[in-house]
Amino acid sequence: MKRKLHFISLTIILVLILTATLGCAGSLNKVAIISLTGTISATGSSLFFGAGINPDQVREQLQRAEADAAVKAIVIRVESPGGTVAACQEIVNEMDKVTKPIVISMGETAASGGYYISAKADKIIALPGTLTGSIGVISQIPNIKGLYDKLGIKVETFKGGKYKDMYGGMRELTPEEKAIMQELTNLYYDQFVKVVAEGRKLDEGKVRELATGQLYTGTQAKAFGLVDELGGLQTAIDSAAELAGIKSPGIEYYRPRTPSILESLLGLSLAEWRNLIQLRLLGSEGVVLFDLLNHPYPEPRYQLP
Repeated sequence: MKRKLHFISLTIILVLILTATLGCAGSLNKVAIISLTGTISATGSSLFFGAGINPDQVREQLQRAEADAAVKAIVIRVESPGGTVAACQEIVNEMDKVTKPIVISMGETAASGGYYISAKADKIIALPGTLTGSIGVISQIPNIKGLYDKLGIKVETFKGGKYKDMYGGMRELTPEEKAIMQELTNLYYDQFVKVVAEGRKLDEGKVRELATGQLYTGTQAKAFGLVDELGGLQTAIDSAAELAGIKSPGIEYYRPRTPSILESLLGLSLAEWRNLIQLRLLGSEGVVLFDLLNHPYPEPRYQLP
């Protein structure tokens, strides 16, 4: 009886060892999936667009994939209409630091800044119906004088510097100031074109022909050389494995940070609750005014209007 129990115990141990060994062998080659959804900004959250993408989030996940020896390639699923210029550029800088193959899988929309952060990947996969492109930049200075008047707010302006109050939104811009804003916008546009030309290995002149701010379907984008292949997430995974020289990789989905207990119970992030409270207390006009006061300078955007 004891001999039989000993045999059974030994068998169980061997099975456990074999299972662990096979598990480790299967995890030696993995493709990490990173999902980026929403507008792109430094904070990654806004009242009107909800939770989004921010450079810190992307940096953390890319560093995790880079540090994991079992991860041989990365697929980034992009679902975004774009966002602020600086945030998009910071994300691309983080992607440039990664030594492993990066493949982009585009969802329904990967346009403007969503395309910007995709352009320098090793490969871009889009669905035939994906809306992408929209290569361009938009800068806006809201004129809020009418809102101030409606709220009974009077502002006295004192400035040192000829153009210091041009961003305040309290008056019409002069022709000279409009020219300054257009020059600034053109500089950001040139930066976008350069990133696409470098990432896609296209002639800059050709990119400028495509960079009209126009949306393209995935099928059109492939014909123009803006994406490499048509397909879904599995196609991107297969491409990533091929670039890494591996077969039948394990798949690991990287999740965003775990929400707090309070966030889980309420169903919204703390940032979203903060925005809703502001809306309740200040009203829509007050929220717009509050946002403008907290962002006194225009934020040029690689984003769909």
